[in-house]
This record gives sequence, structure tokens and C-alpha cells, in this order.
Amino acid sequence: MSQDRPQSMLDHLEELRWRILRSGLAVVAGGILAVVLVSPIRELLERPFYRGAPGSSLIAIAVVEQWSILMRIGLFGGLIIASPVILYQLWAFINPALTAGEKRWAIPTVAALVILFLAGVVLGYTVLPLGLELLLGIFPDVENNIRVGEYYSFVLRFLLACGVAFLYPVFLFVAAAAGLINSEKLAKGRRWAVLIIVIAAALITPTGDPFNLLVIAVPMYLLYEAVYWLVRLVLKK
Repeated sequence: MSQDRPQSMLDHLEELRWRILRSGLAVVAGGILAVVLVSPIRELLERPFYRGAPGSSLIAIAVVEQWSILMRIGLFGGLIIASPVILYQLWAFINPALTAGEKRWAIPTVAALVILFLAGVVLGYTVLPLGLELLLGIFPDVENNIRVGEYYSFVLRFLLACGVAFLYPVFLFVAAAAGLINSEKLAKGRRWAVLIIVIAAALITPTGDPFNLLVIAVPMYLLYEAVYWLVRLVLKK
């Protein structure tokens, strides 16, 4: 079908189906790679626990618990490895509906989403050992023999939340490019931005203590300021 001719709803649904299929295949391929590399990935994910609670151990008390961990690592690793493909497929799907001016921001937007998501995951990983040390050191006389399934659920949810939280600047910039907001509105919204960011950081951090909260909240606010200056200087809005 010609790219210049408007597509019907069925054409759009067919294209969406293929985009989702390609994204799914990328996740499966990434998941297989993550499963192959499960030993170094496990060592990486468990390191914060052993740093935060020396002498403790992770235990499995259910028959399928280790299998569950393997599948979680595969899914989480697959999503991270396949994230550039997923975001590209999303861009390719909406690309025909964009104007020429909007299309020039498409590839930088996809790249920014990938970079910010990974940056959020890395930052979350850096604060994890201290958070675990505080959580697992409340009662020094208690042995921290944690179920491995519960530990992985906690860690993967935390890292995923950090990655997703760092994506908001892209959506602010896209909203500005679409004319929904401008630098003046962003400047006036600084106080609300600080409040929302602090609340979000408090919900994300495992302990909610001031140090970990600031480690998450300060970079998130700096991203807000970066969006303000990009909108003002690049978009000139």
C-alpha cells in the first residue's frame, strides 16, 4: 500500500499486530540471552543483599521457587535488552501520523527514553545496598535468611520503578513540542514539581530515609530543570 494513501482501521490494526509481534520476539530473544547469562546476572542482583547484610543468606523453601526466579530474570532481562527495539517499533507505528517537524524529534526521543530508563535502573542499583543495610539491620539479633523469591520480587520491582520514574522528562518535552506546555508553565510549576518528585522518590526508595530519598529525588529534579532549559532554548517556547 502506498505510504501517501490514508490507511484504514484494519490496516492500522494489522500494522499494530506486527509491531507487537516484533517487540514480543525481541523480548523473547533478550530473555533467552538473559537466561544464558543467568549466573553473572544473579551475582549482580544479589550483590547488594550480601553487601547490605553480610553473613546472611538467600533461601528457597518452595519446589518451583528457583524456576520462578529464572523466569523473572528472563522477563526482566528481556525487557531491558529489547527496550530499544520496543521503543523503535512504537516510533515506527506512530511515525506516519507525525508532521515533518515532529519526525525530527522521534529518534532523539526514543534514544532519550532508553538512556533515561537505564540511568534510572543504574541509580536504583547504586542506592540498593544502603537501603537493604538499613532495612535488614533494624534488629541486630535477627538473622536475615530471606526467601530468594521475595528478594527478587522486591529488587526487580524497585529497579523497574526507578527506570520508569526517570522517563517523565521525555513526556514533558514531547508535551512542550506539541504546544501543550511552555517554559513559562514549567517555571511556574517548579514548586509542584519538587513536591511530586519528593513524594515519588519516597514511594520508590526502599527505606524512605532522607539520604536515599535525596539520591533519587535530586537527579529527578535536575531532569525537570534540564527539560525547562531545553524547551526554552531549543524549542524557544
